[in-house]
Amino acid sequence: MNQTERRIFLIRELLKEDPRYGNIPVPEDTQEQKNLLRSLMNVRPPRPAGEAFLAVQDAYLKEAVAEKGIVRPGEIPEIRRGISLWQGDITRLAADAIVNAANSRMLGCFVPMHTCIDNCIHTFAGVQLRLACHAQMEALRARYGADYEQPTAVPMLTPGFNLPANHVIHIVGPIVSRGLTPALEADLAACYRNALELCRENGLKTVAFCCISTGVFRFPNDRAARIAVDTVSRWREEHPGVLDRVIFNVFKDEDRRLYEKELS
Repeated sequence: MNQTERRIFLIRELLKEDPRYGNIPVPEDTQEQKNLLRSLMNVRPPRPAGEAFLAVQDAYLKEAVAEKGIVRPGEIPEIRRGISLWQGDITRLAADAIVNAANSRMLGCFVPMHTCIDNCIHTFAGVQLRLACHAQMEALRARYGADYEQPTAVPMLTPGFNLPANHVIHIVGPIVSRGLTPALEADLAACYRNALELCRENGLKTVAFCCISTGVFRFPNDRAARIAVDTVSRWREEHPGVLDRVIFNVFKDEDRRLYEKELS
């Protein structure tokens, strides 16, 4: 199969899974096909997929990721010793782990074509990622009760599946609803510190952080950058030689300028 054949196969299989989508035609336009496939993956609940589907999906995503271009930590210049800043799509990074700004359900973003990092990571990892998160959440609910949701700053580790990254660290950042407080700042620092501890515990040597809690969680970008850089720098001083590289991944020009200022 070529990429077009894989894409059409996947769309048809996903449409067959849910009778509500049975009358949706497969578009002829390539971009419309890509949008429909992503949307169907976004709304798909966490359930097993057949071997044929996974084989085609994995081949499709591996080629899609290769087309975007894989970036390795060693290719990114250091600003401080062992610390880098990189602007771009985090799903291109071949780090030991990338950090996902998750929500408390820990199942990814279900909004079709949403531009949040949670949606992007789940899209390019494949349907296995949502199922892996669901399995961990079910185990936690069996232990703590049916209403359990992941607390702020408690990281969860999963494989990266079809991402270049080997693992994904999912973490819920603090939500700023009525103004920034010292408690919210402490929670954000804990997100970075706990993710780094998870790397240490699992022998992961390179990690890329997104801008946790900015955007829809409304944490001020300038303060978030300062907390991120200060927390990571302090942790590395306390744990010399544990991590080879920490990458601050940004997407917006504004965040790049803020991190450049904090790292200068």
